[in-house]
Order: sequence, then structure tokens, then C-alpha cells
Amino acid sequence: MRQYDDPVEVRRGAGEDPEQFLWRGRLWKVRSVVAHWVETTPWWQAAGAVAQAGRPEAEGAVDLLAERETWRVEAGRGTRPEHGQWGVFDLSLDRHDGHWQLVGCAD
Repeated sequence: MRQYDDPVEVRRGAGEDPEQFLWRGRLWKVRSVVAHWVETTPWWQAAGAVAQAGRPEAEGAVDLLAERETWRVEAGRGTRPEHGQWGVFDLSLDRHDGHWQLVGCAD
């Protein structure tokens, strides 16, 4: 799986799973959700982010509750896999700021 850090726009369905996403000017329709998980920020990355932010009052503080929710989806641009472009994508939602990222793709 190739790694990315690209912003995407996501439209969610009634069940809150991604239904469509816009990536690099192209609309992809989700065919199925392969997996779904929640990650917290690793303590070693959170500590570095706090120190880099220049917040001396927060030095040593780690936000272990920062969450990123990820969906692995099968999605495509055509109506059927044999007639379009299809792949498996990891779409990640930062719960803190509400921004979506495409973090991985296997096509």
C-alpha cells in the first residue's frame, strides 16, 4: 500500500461510513468498507508536537486522547470494477479538527 497525506473531501452515508470522496479532482464512490479502526496519537509524537509548539506551560503534557478514525474502503470511479478504476483506500478523519486525509492506497 502506498502512503499518502493528501486532503480529501468526504461525503458520509446514513451509517456515518464514507460514501464518496473527492481526491485530486476525481470523485470516487465507496463500494464497501473493508475495515474501520480508531488510533490515538502515539505519546512520543504528541510530546514532540507540544515541545515544538513552544508552549512552555504545556511541556511534558501529552494528549493521549487525540483520535484519528480510519476507514479502509474499496472504491472506484466506474460503475463496475471491470469498467473503471478501482482500488483500496485508507481514509482518515482527525476528530480534533474534522479534516479528512487519504493516508494510503492500493490499486
